[in-house]
Amino acid sequence: MNLSKTIITALFLIFAITAMAQDGTIYPLENPAEPNAILLGTGGVEGQNLPETWFRQWGDPMARNISTATLTPFLPDPAKANGAAVIVAPGGGFRWLSMGNEGWEVAEALAEQGIAAFVLKYRLQPTPASLEDFSESMNRSFSAAANPTPNTPPSPPRWDLSNQLEDAEAAYALILKNAKAWGVDISRIGMIGFSAGAGLTMHCTLNSKTMKLAFIGPIYGGMGPVEVPENAPPMFNVIATDDFLFRGQFGIIESWYKAGRPVEFHLYQNGGHGFGLGNPNRTSNRWFEAFTHWLNVNGFLKPKAEG
Repeated sequence: MNLSKTIITALFLIFAITAMAQDGTIYPLENPAEPNAILLGTGGVEGQNLPETWFRQWGDPMARNISTATLTPFLPDPAKANGAAVIVAPGGGFRWLSMGNEGWEVAEALAEQGIAAFVLKYRLQPTPASLEDFSESMNRSFSAAANPTPNTPPSPPRWDLSNQLEDAEAAYALILKNAKAWGVDISRIGMIGFSAGAGLTMHCTLNSKTMKLAFIGPIYGGMGPVEVPENAPPMFNVIATDDFLFRGQFGIIESWYKAGRPVEFHLYQNGGHGFGLGNPNRTSNRWFEAFTHWLNVNGFLKPKAEG
């Protein structure tokens, strides 16, 4: 089943906690206003009785207990807009979303390149009410991640991704509906995701019946093999050798290559997991420039008038 092979991302960012820092102190954060967020109207989360709350960890704003999906547009200056669009899916193991590091910051960088970016805040699995219980539950559930069995990929999540797929499809439909107003060329809508968001990006690519993605960019996502549709979009893939998800695997790259679909792969010497646009003194810090160059060379940044 595609899900078991590709969406091994429910533990991604959680596992990275152990790898990236030992303190990882969580601080409460007042829910931001998010004035530009658009409700997607995809319903709630079964069994979720708690309100959405935010916290800050490693300096980044993160949200959990999300039961109402939204899409936040980051539109470029009309003078530099080129018509391309990207749905941005942050990561967080489907338990929280790294909204700053893997959402807003990436969207702002895309908009600076003339690309319309849309941050998808998708629904999540419920977590405990207090930050203390939340932290303890993560430590208990994923303590084995500190010493994973070599060459063994993380276990797939115990839940399906129907809610998240529905949210992504609703986001795509909303962009289509507002394409003219937002200056989007509907033939050049792609999706990029980080960690669990990379898993969601791949899940949409392999399973959605309504999304026609022009390109995808799974960033430090699962590397296992998948069954590639014959019309699969070009893929730009990034991971670092010191990311616990890598483990010497090239399955997803090989799958795309054997299917005869365009693929570009950047394996960086270092960067760890969850680096977003980049961390100080890491070779992975240039991936975003490589991504926009790839988009440009493949014609995704060329307005229709120039094509």
